[in-house]
Amino acid sequence: MEQSTILNNIKEKLGIVQLNAMQTTIAKRSDLSGDLIIYSPTGSGKTLAYSFNLLSRINASCIGQLQAIVVAPSRELVMQIYDVMRVLATGCKVTCLYGGHSVVDEKRSIEALPDIVVATPGRLLDHVKRGHVSLNGVKVVVIDEFDKCLELGFEGEMRQLCRCMPPCAQHILTSATVLDEIPAYTGISHPKIFDFTHDSNAPSSRMKTYQVKSASKDKLDTLLQLLQSLPNGRTIVFVNYREAVARVYQHLKSRNMSVGLYHGALDQIEREKAIALFANGTFQILVTTDLGARGLDIDGVKHIVHYHMPISPEVFVHRNGRTARVDARGSVFVVTGPGEEPPGYMHLDGVYTPMELNPPTTKREEVFPTIATIYFKAGKKEKISKGDILGFLIHQGGLSATDIGTINVFDHYSLAAVPRNTIENLISKLSHCKIKSKKVLVSRAVQRV
Repeated sequence: MEQSTILNNIKEKLGIVQLNAMQTTIAKRSDLSGDLIIYSPTGSGKTLAYSFNLLSRINASCIGQLQAIVVAPSRELVMQIYDVMRVLATGCKVTCLYGGHSVVDEKRSIEALPDIVVATPGRLLDHVKRGHVSLNGVKVVVIDEFDKCLELGFEGEMRQLCRCMPPCAQHILTSATVLDEIPAYTGISHPKIFDFTHDSNAPSSRMKTYQVKSASKDKLDTLLQLLQSLPNGRTIVFVNYREAVARVYQHLKSRNMSVGLYHGALDQIEREKAIALFANGTFQILVTTDLGARGLDIDGVKHIVHYHMPISPEVFVHRNGRTARVDARGSVFVVTGPGEEPPGYMHLDGVYTPMELNPPTTKREEVFPTIATIYFKAGKKEKISKGDILGFLIHQGGLSATDIGTINVFDHYSLAAVPRNTIENLISKLSHCKIKSKKVLVSRAVQRV
């Protein structure tokens, strides 16, 4: 694919007028044929950067043959990369494979002969072993967030996958942290290394970090005060354990806070809903384990709260990477209990005392989001598209196009953001209507936890 086509797609379809310095540097070197390693902070736009190299190697005469693989450590990151690739790869077929997704549906998508596959290591290896997919024609292999792939215990799967790759394939590794060594099984030889970890415009330069002191070992009340005093905006609260996610979530929910939760024990649909409802503004606060520290690429996250101390400097970096993405600014808050001090690797800009420094004129708990979400029990596999949902809400629901927010269409269900004050009337009205001559269950989207 020509670089001019890729740039035009970035501008016209993603709305990005200008690449950042890291992306520009990588794009200019898309002619490099050897192995590449890209070190760049979380949130700096590595997917767009390596897309130039990957797409420039797609041979138009080989369309209908698997030519490129992107491996990423989480379902959420896979889906986000897939969304970007699908937009940029004009004329190419892109599919994604990940755990929690129907193997039967994935097998059908592979049989449709994709040119690019985006996958988690375990699920891709599973399809290879089943004989569903051959990697023999692959020209370029991207391992995104390679450090996280190793950290999450994917080394065995990665080792087996690398053995299946053609020796002539180009390898591209990305990481937010510099690796001490590259495992030999990757087959990477004399790579060209691009290190942007000390870029003066890195996300860390656009965020302020504060300590928030709690007088009590149980920091829930301090957390509540902090969240109430912050200006409205998307906020992610990080904790270290799934059980703690539920406890913090229930405490905030009982105080009428606009909150959702996210962790690995949720089933795939509930994880998808959590991200969608947070991203579309249905709730403003997301409580999560470190699963949310990678792969969540959500615009407009203003605040990061470390309710529990991160287990390492790397985790601290990746948690913070959910805010101040690209050119935005953000704030980071580290909540400490009695006798607890932030580690030396945290460079603090001060101490934040919620009710004193920023006394709220209107508490967050008194401000309800203006957005709610409608759930439709039909999706891609039922031949439902975003256009179908949009038209349905306009013609049958009586909304204007400007009333309707983000529409997400998943395999077997869809979500649409609408004004909160219209949702009850909408559901009542739409329950008796059909989409494309089909009766579809319509209800209010909520997290089931």
